[in-house]
Amino acid sequence: MKTPCYIIDEKLLTANLKLLREVADDSGCKILLAQKAFSMFAFYPLVGEYLDGTTSSGLHEAMLANEFMPAHCADENHVFSAAYSDEEFDAVLPLCSHIVFNSFSQWDKFKERAEDSGKNFGIRVNPEISTQGGGIYDPCASGSRLGVTQKNFRFDEFEKSDALNGIHFHTLCQQNADALEITLNAVEKKFSRIFKKISWLNMGGGHHITREDYDIEKLVAIIKNFKKKYELEIYLEPGEAVALNAGFLVCTVLDIIENNGKIAILDASAACHMPDVLEMPYRPDVIDSFSQSDSLYTYKLGGSTCLAGDFIGEYSFKNPLIIGSKIIFEDMAIYSMVKNTTFNGINLPSIAIRRANGDVQIIRRFGYDDFKNRLS
Repeated sequence: MKTPCYIIDEKLLTANLKLLREVADDSGCKILLAQKAFSMFAFYPLVGEYLDGTTSSGLHEAMLANEFMPAHCADENHVFSAAYSDEEFDAVLPLCSHIVFNSFSQWDKFKERAEDSGKNFGIRVNPEISTQGGGIYDPCASGSRLGVTQKNFRFDEFEKSDALNGIHFHTLCQQNADALEITLNAVEKKFSRIFKKISWLNMGGGHHITREDYDIEKLVAIIKNFKKKYELEIYLEPGEAVALNAGFLVCTVLDIIENNGKIAILDASAACHMPDVLEMPYRPDVIDSFSQSDSLYTYKLGGSTCLAGDFIGEYSFKNPLIIGSKIIFEDMAIYSMVKNTTFNGINLPSIAIRRANGDVQIIRRFGYDDFKNRLS
């Protein structure tokens, strides 16, 4: 296989989707694909067999869902944006079933058009409760630009509006059901005044439902109890959980150099092809590698860009790497294709599917035109 190449495993993806369907059926909620994490539309027909629809972070994702998701998912094409331009709002209005605003000033700007459409509209709230370690992935951090706080929420105006019929919160990142419980308690404490007025509540993403240690029973109980108490339609919109551990990035060792240890230069790049390695940061797993040990062959794996810090991490192997060795990174379906770049003119990895019968099918190859056409 020509590398680099993302390979998404159909059997592993299907297993995640089946589990999410079970959660939706057992709890009575609806589960949406958050396209910001996984937008491989070649799989949208499969996704539509198990999930209720999609959620988008802007116009183009909403258009993608409208074009490639099965027709029966059109009633659950949701969108949230930190701010819509006039052109964006006019475009998403006919496409989306649920449109969420980040502020009341945005609602003021678009409410006349919204009220005439008959669609579902909501406001994103900020419960100001951080359940993660902070940093750039915490929407509840001090000074956050995402969601309306209790202090700034226009309760009277919301209650009088016939068009506003839901609220949305998204505070989690790769977390378990206990974090949702803490967050939901805060949302209930601060915003329950409007629960009798709304018809739906979107609990956002960040629910790592398909992770081995995730407490599914707790999640189901939380949702069922909340639905029973307030008689609301509940939505979850996981992104990572849909394709968690279902994808791989296959690459090749181009060179091996020595500088205070061995460095393997790959045809894949952290900066270009797996940016969360540098942004989060984290160290992705590599098949047949081990934590560093004096008895093994240890290498720093780096990309071929000019960025000095384009390192993926340090890995040890039972046998020495050579030029031409294949390296396979795990859990590369999420936040990879949707974030990759052509920085330095580095080529984008091909995209392939490993079908349930084991066959590998190349879906897309990239080249010079994909680099050139972004620039002028």
